Amino acid sequence: MSYPPDQAAFQVQERLKSLHHTVFDLEEERNRSDHTLNNITKTHDKITMEGKLTPYHQNKLKGLYTTAVSDAEQEETLIRQALTYINEIRNIVNDQRIQARSAGNKETFGRGDMMNMLITSALTLPLWVGRPGQKVPPLCGAVPAESSYIAKTGDMVAALVKSEEENWILAEVVTFNSATNKYEVDDIDEEQKDRHTLSRKSVVPLPLMRANPETDPNALFPKGSVVMALFPQTTCFYKAVVNQLPQTFTDDYELLFEDSTYPDGYAPPLNVPQRYVIEIKDKKDKSQS
Repeated sequence: MSYPPDQAAFQVQERLKSLHHTVFDLEEERNRSDHTLNNITKTHDKITMEGKLTPYHQNKLKGLYTTAVSDAEQEETLIRQALTYINEIRNIVNDQRIQARSAGNKETFGRGDMMNMLITSALTLPLWVGRPGQKVPPLCGAVPAESSYIAKTGDMVAALVKSEEENWILAEVVTFNSATNKYEVDDIDEEQKDRHTLSRKSVVPLPLMRANPETDPNALFPKGSVVMALFPQTTCFYKAVVNQLPQTFTDDYELLFEDSTYPDGYAPPLNVPQRYVIEIKDKKDKSQS
């Protein structure tokens, strides 16, 4: 939902207040949970010391475990609520940025600032936290978008553009024209400031969420996979091979970029965040319209 600037600021402040209260409630709930877990530990210690499980201790443990499960469920509810507020704030701020750009007030970044912005964007990309048995959604980690998916205004994409030669660049969606089935995208590089009109096959949406290697390893590219990735300190995507997977949700991929100047054809390993590692696309692929 779009808000005028003054209303947007109010909405952000309201969500920040709600987030503050939720985090406070979460801390209280966590303290209650710790108390329950301590009681469970003490009860087990007593059973061990006495060398037997009496009916009294058995019933006590059942009650404590029931309470612990309830505590954990309440913690989960509060954490998810906090994440919802954070995501709503992100969306409001991003919507204001898009409105400002549409009004002709496009941001101007120096090269260093832009690179820092890209790093921050990768670090703050929401983490997918699914419930047991829940399937990882499209555009999480290595899971591609559905074939019918249309990237939204303001989304980051890899775009195949042609100047002297064809290159995959980091770009931002301006709009999608359903009549022509084409995107308008802006080169993210302020030094270029180019706008391109491209077919859907020339635009690949970037992940909207990070995958957690500890809970959803299947949502990552396997070791040895050939991918496209943003070369560090540039705004261009190049072909690379996955050398090491992220071990935790804060880790990057370790990639080997193709480089004919090295004897084995690959440059030394470089780290690239999940946000900027996507499926390889053949420049001559005509499978999408």
